[in-house]
Amino acid sequence: MRGYFGIGVEGISKSHNVGAVYRTAHAFGAGFVFTVGAALQLHELKQVDTSGTAANLPFYRFETAEELMLPEGCQLVGVEITDDAIELPSFHHPRQCAYVLGPERGGLSDGMIERCDYVVRIPTKFSLNVGLAGALVMYDRVTSLGRFAPRPTRPGAPTEPVPAVPEFGQPLWVKKHARRDAAEKASE
Repeated sequence: MRGYFGIGVEGISKSHNVGAVYRTAHAFGAGFVFTVGAALQLHELKQVDTSGTAANLPFYRFETAEELMLPEGCQLVGVEITDDAIELPSFHHPRQCAYVLGPERGGLSDGMIERCDYVVRIPTKFSLNVGLAGALVMYDRVTSLGRFAPRPTRPGAPTEPVPAVPEFGQPLWVKKHARRDAAEKASE
């Protein structure tokens, strides 16, 4: 899969929820994790993580939505239940983005919503646990942008193979040198 993504939470206070997002982000291949206005410490995350994520995945802390810094070209995608949010199954994930989820008992701040390039919602009847919501968003990203065989129209396994990775051959300079070498051998 090309591109990268990060995921973060705003205003969260329960270390086990952040730990679940952090560990799941590691499993799905995130490039970084962040918190905004979180009331917890990094050592608390290490206590709930069983995969050594802290040694393998960058973690950033910001105090406010205004302070949030993302890589150049990285789009911010809020995950929130709003009337104008894009339904997650209909969303085309940006190649370079960061997802941000709200706290356990509330939503993303107005300042964070204003910073978002997109706001998506998981099509459920009510709000989910933040760790589960993060996992669903990352799973949707991987399945929609990754190379997988198309889903069959009937129950069961795919009937078509995984699409092949395009092969473009050797770089032009290698081909040019190979032709030159072949021409030199032929003239000897």
